[in-house]
Amino acid sequence: MSRIVQKGHPCLRGLAQPVNPDDITDVSIQKIIEDMHATLAQEEDGVALAAPQIGVSLRIFVVSPKGYSAYTPDKPLVFINPEIIKHAKKRTVVPEGCLSVRWWYGKTRRYGQATVRAYNEHGELFEYGGSGLLAQIFQHEIDHLNGILFDDHAHDLYELDQDERP
Repeated sequence: MSRIVQKGHPCLRGLAQPVNPDDITDVSIQKIIEDMHATLAQEEDGVALAAPQIGVSLRIFVVSPKGYSAYTPDKPLVFINPEIIKHAKKRTVVPEGCLSVRWWYGKTRRYGQATVRAYNEHGELFEYGGSGLLAQIFQHEIDHLNGILFDDHAHDLYELDQDERP
């Protein structure tokens, strides 16, 4: 299991590299995905994690089952080389935080619906649409893959007090 890197780590500011689709089933990529799942599972308040957050500059993110409505405890989602192919016309202000900007929260503008095209952990191309929290996750994690942190565009930032943290 990896440690989640924090704001200031250079991997969080770079453009993550695409994964060759032919390499997705290789042991090295599968180990990164397993590590991401294990690392995310240790975070009580985390719903998703991008590879740069564990210091790996690849275009991969995972979503915990608690991050989407089709909740199945053993079915985390894996997105490799994701791209948003469709989104709502309007953005709304939503509360947001980040495991790499620990204990800071703020308000940001996100589309309420989004559809992503990506490869799964088996190298299969798929599309997955979501609204609400899941659409927000898609945008947040793809921002990570592009070197953007939520606090780059958030407002009304505040830090949780020690006694408020899980």
